[in-house]
Amino acid sequence: MKLRLSLITTAVLFFAGGQAVEAQRSKKDTIGEQKIDEVVIVAYGSQKKETLVGSNTEVKAKQFADRPISNIAQAIDGASAGVKVSTSTGQPGASPSIQIRGIGSYGISTAPLYVVDGVIFTGALSALNPNDIASFNILKDAASTSLYGSAAANGVVLITTKTGKKGADALSFSMSTGYVGRAIPEYSRVNAAQYYPLIWEAMRNGRLTAVPGSTITDANNYATANLISGVLKTNIFNVADNQLVINGILNPNAQLRYTDLDWQGPLFNTGFRQNYELNYSGGTNKTTYFSSVSYTNETGYLIKSDFERFTARLKVDSQVKNWLKVGTSISAVSSNGNNSVDGADNNSAYINPYAWTRTMGPIYSPYAHDPTTFATMYDAFGNIVYDAGNARGADAAAGRNIIQETLLNKDISKNYYIISRAYAEIKVDPYLTLSTNVGYDIRNNRRSRYINKVIGDAAPGGAAEKTTYTEQTITWNQLLNYKRKFGSHNFEFLLGHENYKYIYEYMYGYKQGQTVDNNDELINFVTPTSLTSQTDNYRKESVFSRLNYDYDSKYLLSGSIRWDASSRFSKDVRWNSFWSVGAGWRIKGEDFLKESNLISDLKLRGSYGEVGNDGTNSYYMYKNTFSLGYNNANEPGILFGFLADPTITWETNKQSDVGLDFGFFNNRINGSVEYYNRTTSDLIFPVPTPVSSGVPNNNISRNVGTMYNRGFEITIGGDVIKNENFTWSLNANASTLKNQITGLSNGITEIINGTKKISVGHSVYDYWLRQWYGVDPADGSPLFLVADAFANTTATDIRTVNGTKVTTNFNKAKYDYSGTAIPDLFGSFGTSFTYKNWSVSAMFTYQLGGKTYDSNYASLMSSYSQGGALSTDILNRWTTPGQITDTPALNSSTYTSSNAASSRWLVKSDFITFRQANLTYSFNPEMISRFGLSGLKLMVSGENLWSKTARKGLEPSQAFNGTTTNRYSPARIVTIGFNLSF
Repeated sequence: MKLRLSLITTAVLFFAGGQAVEAQRSKKDTIGEQKIDEVVIVAYGSQKKETLVGSNTEVKAKQFADRPISNIAQAIDGASAGVKVSTSTGQPGASPSIQIRGIGSYGISTAPLYVVDGVIFTGALSALNPNDIASFNILKDAASTSLYGSAAANGVVLITTKTGKKGADALSFSMSTGYVGRAIPEYSRVNAAQYYPLIWEAMRNGRLTAVPGSTITDANNYATANLISGVLKTNIFNVADNQLVINGILNPNAQLRYTDLDWQGPLFNTGFRQNYELNYSGGTNKTTYFSSVSYTNETGYLIKSDFERFTARLKVDSQVKNWLKVGTSISAVSSNGNNSVDGADNNSAYINPYAWTRTMGPIYSPYAHDPTTFATMYDAFGNIVYDAGNARGADAAAGRNIIQETLLNKDISKNYYIISRAYAEIKVDPYLTLSTNVGYDIRNNRRSRYINKVIGDAAPGGAAEKTTYTEQTITWNQLLNYKRKFGSHNFEFLLGHENYKYIYEYMYGYKQGQTVDNNDELINFVTPTSLTSQTDNYRKESVFSRLNYDYDSKYLLSGSIRWDASSRFSKDVRWNSFWSVGAGWRIKGEDFLKESNLISDLKLRGSYGEVGNDGTNSYYMYKNTFSLGYNNANEPGILFGFLADPTITWETNKQSDVGLDFGFFNNRINGSVEYYNRTTSDLIFPVPTPVSSGVPNNNISRNVGTMYNRGFEITIGGDVIKNENFTWSLNANASTLKNQITGLSNGITEIINGTKKISVGHSVYDYWLRQWYGVDPADGSPLFLVADAFANTTATDIRTVNGTKVTTNFNKAKYDYSGTAIPDLFGSFGTSFTYKNWSVSAMFTYQLGGKTYDSNYASLMSSYSQGGALSTDILNRWTTPGQITDTPALNSSTYTSSNAASSRWLVKSDFITFRQANLTYSFNPEMISRFGLSGLKLMVSGENLWSKTARKGLEPSQAFNGTTTNRYSPARIVTIGFNLSF
């Protein structure tokens, strides 16, 4: 007993910041005798937090209000346990990808459903001004999401916008400005002086291998004679080509003829961000209103990438009668910008600036030089002349120039949005409320591309393309809500009906042959090569109901059901039901804990339910479709496009969740521990068909698979110190995830896709790769574990090293599972300090475990680069018999094995990122009131400030499946600003 009292006393004193225990009852730490119920947003309504049985994480505006973000999805990173974020690119306005509680599907969408002010939102999140948002709630289990039925399998994010408050009018203006830079450093690469001897060495070793009987002298002479003329094509030093590298050493007399060898500098610079917000709100006893206008302009650190957005919003709510309340809101958004090349979709394309500035050899200049004086050349108008790449090696984009093409090409998007909501509530009696909500959103996107006629894909004629699409969504629901209390028994019943309609209209045109300069319109081009359009319709109808019950806020029960019909499926399987049940025990409400000063909250809860996923890549999954436009001159033609299974239906997600919510010392310490288990059945997979059947892509989509996601989530936060002048708070969350395929049918035993193999007993993100063994110390050969089929053969490319059968031929290598992209642990932690008028907050995200397949690094580790860049790690290559290293010898004859895709390119995915920080100073109201101000705050904010990974240049969070691409890496943003309130 003495030990227990001592521990409790120590904890109380620590979390009270050294104050006496009685300080727990001070004004600062309590709200007096009056109890104020905390209410949170839930599906189709709100609910007291203490009676929730589902997993619902709320993030309020104050947690992201001062951050320089253009997309609200960026605020989700690190906000909740169980939520994994694939970071957005550096393209201004870009949205990250989000997975809630694992991998919801293999072949269809894994993204959560977004709901804005009670209505499903399918538009771009960049259309929402983050400063118009009051809060967002992340719903993670079936008890929270099942009322959204077939759209809820991957979780739901409820976004609630700001509304006016009764009382005096309020006017607020804020602005911020700052710089945009690169957050992820580039891989370390060798310089020009190091590069030539390395390529020479690969040629020398290759000659010895390819020509038996060659002497070292012969091979040296061959490499010296052919280094420039045969492979690299360019000599930037002031010595003869056959004198540049002698016996593997760069000529000590060699001096650079020119030094303008930087390809990244002209394309990557410092961007600029500015944001302005003005909002006006207020209200009377009957009507409240909130209005805002904003302007955001952000230029990326890559030239010709930017994002500009104008928003205007008005929201009005009015209690017209004591039995009638109505409200409406409308937002108008205009955004436009220069689009950067999508590196993920154009990983190795010649127009990818991230690929070719990274992999361009250090011996090539982007500019043309006089062949005699080697001075940089300019045209008659004084413009610099770019090098066309005719004197480059095979790996250096001969005939192209990424800097010139980026400057000459154009890719501009313009988006226009209307986001509107309206509702009416009729209070039939004190217990019964009827309401209806309608939402209409429209988005018009116009994209214009110009591909120049000077160099590149459209030379010498030039080309232009126009893409336009319009998306419209209409949602209308009708709700009946009945609340009744009988003594300590509380009931709430919801009955609803909802219609959802989505219309997509698309048009695309492409023409070649430019007539005059500086005109990108299609009329200025001669030859049409593509002109197409399409219209898609998607509809859903739903009926749903929910019943909540609690006894004295102690014993909690909840049940919900929704029937959905989706137009994606045939009439026979179109309707399905989705449901959940949940229960909770608020232990704090029991007599034995009511008066406890130690435990301020304790609730055990659990739920089970089924939700669905119809997020397929086709709106007509049950119909055979045919592709038009395959004409033969004037004769029309069609092509069989898609073979359908008419019985295909939803993927179903069966979810169970158990959680414990806790709070100590008047919630000075609070948190939760949860375990979830998600089983997805009827996974949609492409089932192979015989080639002779003539089925497009040789497969048909069917419901054939089952998998599960399981994990633990821990969230904890607390005020370490809290007194009148100083508060120090800490928070953290951690999550685990285990994913596994548990069933495949219809003859499928495995599906190999890139670096992954899908099979029973393994995760969809488990790597299936050639098994890299290492480097033979005897001769520097690359070694792989040998496949069983070749293990007993006597071929010269199979040998035994340290008792292990290996091969130097990658075609004979053994394939096996090689770890997973899924981490052992991931989450975030943060802290905040408040001292008088000063406030500081910071958040870090982290990941432990898992592996990344770093193909970007692999492209820099070629054992025979023919003009491509090389990592500085290549300096650790094998050179001497007996040498122990993990980098094979450079060799032009065996480099294909050294470079082959294998487990060699896996690297640890561990990282920690300084995700964001804020520093603010708020002036005392007494000081500024004489100027007519009610508030003045100065702020400094930063995003993506620092990260630590297993390798410089590595970006392990760019894809859930652990792969890398040459993409626009995330931006670091630092801004300063102020906020004025009147």
